Amino acid sequence: MASTRKRTTHRSSSGKKLYAVRDSKGRFVDIQTYERAHRADLKKTSTAEKQRKKK
Repeated sequence: MASTRKRTTHRSSSGKKLYAVRDSKGRFVDIQTYERAHRADLKKTSTAEKQRKKK
């Protein structure tokens, strides 16, 4: 995943918020709960943070 993919939000039948990642043709690549996706985003170090750490 070289570039950031756009996520669209949906709701599951139980009412939980979902993120759907689509490929360039519009097909679903990954569907995950907001909770899981958010946790993964927080865990990942951004490029800006990496640059600051190097200095």
